[in-house]
Amino acid sequence: PSENTKKIMDILAKYDAKATFFVTGRNQDYNYLIKDAYNAGHTIALHTYSHEYSTVYASVDAYFDDLNKVGQMVKKEIGFVPHYIRFPGGSSNTISKNYCFRIMSVLTKAVSDQGYKYFDWNVSSGDAGGTTSTSEVYNNVISGIQSHDISVVLQHDIKLFSVNAVEDIIVWGLANGYTFLPLTESSPAIHHGVNN
Repeated sequence: PSENTKKIMDILAKYDAKATFFVTGRNQDYNYLIKDAYNAGHTIALHTYSHEYSTVYASVDAYFDDLNKVGQMVKKEIGFVPHYIRFPGGSSNTISKNYCFRIMSVLTKAVSDQGYKYFDWNVSSGDAGGTTSTSEVYNNVISGIQSHDISVVLQHDIKLFSVNAVEDIIVWGLANGYTFLPLTESSPAIHHGVNN
């Protein structure tokens, strides 16, 4: 959660759209919004506690220590540890090679063995580094979702310029027959190719 999370939740509520929030341990002053989002019907999932690549990808044990820490933090808000996760940088990230060779090959199996289901994305808003423009985020998402029957869109609510694109994305989507749903057990597990 962040100072922008309430704004995005209000936009989603206006259109009865649902989303999935992948939680980190940052910005804990806003942790009450985790429960608010859950109560509003959004899916709460885990990202990592620190979101520091050098920490989470130092070793398999380091990854799970960090994941367990965010899981316990979320449990305090909603009463259980979610079993949906997203890897920092996605399962295809190569930065993890800098810290532990082949860790993603191990982790993608290990998280499943421990009862987690991981998700990547097939549409990127570009807000993770490619752009700081609301109009580019809008264009990236609209263009991307037209290429898939089911889209998992990556956006970050810590970035106001990206949040500012959400309402226009929803309005366009609803006008063109799209629905906006949270990830659930029946959602297809969009996975990237593992590169480490």
